[in-house]
Amino acid sequence: MSSWRSLLLRLGEKCPEYAGNADFKDQIDACHSLVRREIEHSGDDVFPFLLQCAEQLPHKIPLYGTLIGLLNLENEEFVSKLVESTQINLQDALETGQCNKIRILMRFLTVLMCSKVIQPSALVVIFESLLSSAATTVDEEKGIPSWQARADFYITCILSCLPWGGAELVEQVPEEIERVMVGVEAYLSIRRRVSDAGVSVFEDIEETNNVVNEKDFLEDLWSRVQDLSNRGWKLDSVPRLHLSFEAQLVAGKSHDLSPVSCPEQPGPPGALSGIAFGRQKHEAELKYPQRIRRLNIFPSNKTEDLQPIDRFVVEEYLLDVLFFLNGCRKECAAYMVGLPVPFRYEYLMAETIFSQLLLLPQPPFRPIYYTLVIIDLCKALPGAFPAVIAGAVRALFDKITDLDMECRTRLILWFSHHLSNFQFIWPWEEWAYVLDLPKWAPQRVFVQEVLEREVRLSYWDKIKQSIENAPALEELLPPRGGPQFKYNAEDGTDPTERALSLELKDMVKGRKTAREMISWVEENVFPAHGFDITLGVVVQTLLDIGSKSFTHLITVLERYGQVIAKMCTDDDQQVKLIMEVSSYWQNSAQMTAIAIDRMMSYRLISNLAIVRWVFSPLNLDRFHVSDSPWEILRNAVSKTYNRISDLRKEISSLERGVVLAERAASRAGEELESAESKLSVIDGEPVLGENPVRIKRLKSCAEKAKEEEVSVRESLEAKEALLARAVDEIEALFLSLYKSFLTALAEPLHDASRDGTLRPSGHADDMTIDLEDSSVMELDKDDERPKKSHPNGSGERKGYNLDEKQQWCLTTLGYLKAFTRQYASEIWQHIEKLDAEVLTEDTHPLVRKAIYCGLRRPLEE
Repeated sequence: MSSWRSLLLRLGEKCPEYAGNADFKDQIDACHSLVRREIEHSGDDVFPFLLQCAEQLPHKIPLYGTLIGLLNLENEEFVSKLVESTQINLQDALETGQCNKIRILMRFLTVLMCSKVIQPSALVVIFESLLSSAATTVDEEKGIPSWQARADFYITCILSCLPWGGAELVEQVPEEIERVMVGVEAYLSIRRRVSDAGVSVFEDIEETNNVVNEKDFLEDLWSRVQDLSNRGWKLDSVPRLHLSFEAQLVAGKSHDLSPVSCPEQPGPPGALSGIAFGRQKHEAELKYPQRIRRLNIFPSNKTEDLQPIDRFVVEEYLLDVLFFLNGCRKECAAYMVGLPVPFRYEYLMAETIFSQLLLLPQPPFRPIYYTLVIIDLCKALPGAFPAVIAGAVRALFDKITDLDMECRTRLILWFSHHLSNFQFIWPWEEWAYVLDLPKWAPQRVFVQEVLEREVRLSYWDKIKQSIENAPALEELLPPRGGPQFKYNAEDGTDPTERALSLELKDMVKGRKTAREMISWVEENVFPAHGFDITLGVVVQTLLDIGSKSFTHLITVLERYGQVIAKMCTDDDQQVKLIMEVSSYWQNSAQMTAIAIDRMMSYRLISNLAIVRWVFSPLNLDRFHVSDSPWEILRNAVSKTYNRISDLRKEISSLERGVVLAERAASRAGEELESAESKLSVIDGEPVLGENPVRIKRLKSCAEKAKEEEVSVRESLEAKEALLARAVDEIEALFLSLYKSFLTALAEPLHDASRDGTLRPSGHADDMTIDLEDSSVMELDKDDERPKKSHPNGSGERKGYNLDEKQQWCLTTLGYLKAFTRQYASEIWQHIEKLDAEVLTEDTHPLVRKAIYCGLRRPLEE
């Protein structure tokens, strides 16, 4: 990387490029001198790289804005080109709905205004364009209120610019910015308050309407901006570097901006049915999602020194770094610990990362990314961050009862993976008291599931050793044994069945084909022993042969899957097949899930059969004490959904291919027609058409182009037919899933719910031991460990107020909501059928609430 690129990229960092000098002013001067000279020789290289730095390292925008302001003093043409390109990029981002790019470019323009590069009035014009579009959208008569998510996003963009340039706007164009503020306040008065029901990490299914007095994200941001205004627009988190160069910058020319236009409304205004409104609202929220939902898991004294706006700005920095550096985790961690703020923010950093890891309906990136970032941060700040993360885990563990089921699963997966990178070290003695809780208590289940996941990532003896400070927790470890083969000689099974199993093993060793094995089953085994014994012999034996490793299992299923497919042709038989798999791998939830998943991949088991097995009496009693059946159900629904998603992507690609093929065929036909219509002179005589050799070549090209077009069209038709079948399949799956939930919940809800509720009064303290100060995470300064934590099984244990049936209902309803939320996009396409066949008048109110919460559908609809 050339030196000028290094200086631009590392601007603002204490690094070798700047000889370890951390003074921002000196760095800007050094960078300016080199870049100014470089522009004279290769301005076309500097220009895009500088823009890229500003867009992808947005926490450094004040640095780049000041640098551009200095360049503007000597090279107005270069800066004018940069401003014009920024405006074009902003317009493109608005039209395509690129939320992060819109937000960052508006911040960049605001900082350029502070550096006298653009006129303040031009920036206000952009604000007013967004404000006008937002106000029109939420207007009941002229707009489409279902797209309020986009309108809210536009207002958020305006408000989020003000920490970077509010002081300058108030000073230079006070009337214009006051007009914008009045417009924002007017907008807030006519919009609908957004409820977090269904997407709150700690939201209880039964408490969806108890948020009337809480501010939503936009109202909260508005209050923070008002507080900033009342403080004279002074804040600590945004470096005002342009002030150090103000005497120079005022001499620069301020460039104008062309107006930007917001996209047209996504449909005609007018009243919509409840379903149409819900679909549009869901689409808008997917395209313009809320960026963060604060967890507030630490006590206020950990961040109380921050001004309200400073918390917002640091969150913006952290989220920007996480977003733009997602491909290089070590750089991401390095930038996160080196933000340009004069105060410590480890607790806020932890809360922000966990808010993304647990963000509903889904995090911006795979959870593994946040796991790796946390690991790198613990290594980058070994004296501070590990203790903060430990405090976050304890705080979340204390609230586990009210944690959303999907978030609980993510937390289990993250925590077990995190510990595996730190030798599985954790003070388990702090949580040993969970053994005194009922087996269905969420805290006990959490510890049990974490230990089970740790065993998957290591081995049983290692995890037993890791809990040696709390040896009683061995009770919560998964079974140690391996597979349970039914036909072992020492098990005392029927000698005939054992002989059949040995014969089958010999056939596999002898490399018999699947066809030969099918003939053996149909002629020798099934007529004499019936379906159940035949199935047990075949499945258990093949699983035993494939039990050595995942590769062995795949090989067996690929080679002899046809034998199982021939035997299990309907859902009833496939349910028995799954029962055999779960019996063989009864000591390993991981291998049970893997085997069933692979069998579904090879179409040996249908998704409907998996739903029936999960909701069979065998598993119903485990819903609230184990994640195993839910893991298998998640895999089945996810695989079905992924199939349809992949088909839609392929169809979209083929549709583009058809357009290109049509153009190529049309172009080839036109060339041929043009060539044939021309007069040529051959042997002194005029002849219609060009050289015959060229005509022949053009005909060949036209024929090939036409054949290609036909081929692509046929591929598209085939994929569309597959998609139609897949849509029918997923509709049947969702109907079966919801009907199974309804059937399973009907009787328990009738018995457990009191006046439409499951929780007794004061349920926030349902599962606590020694409640005094239990919500406060006061850390000791010496070892950063809690001064007061739950006793290790000793001390007074307050009652766990939920009986087993109530906890079973809450857990099952939580999973119902989680499945609905995760696949809401697909469910909305089948909502009419769901309403007709599932959400009838007889549906229990709590079931209806769970489904409506998952869809973010108003209950009063």
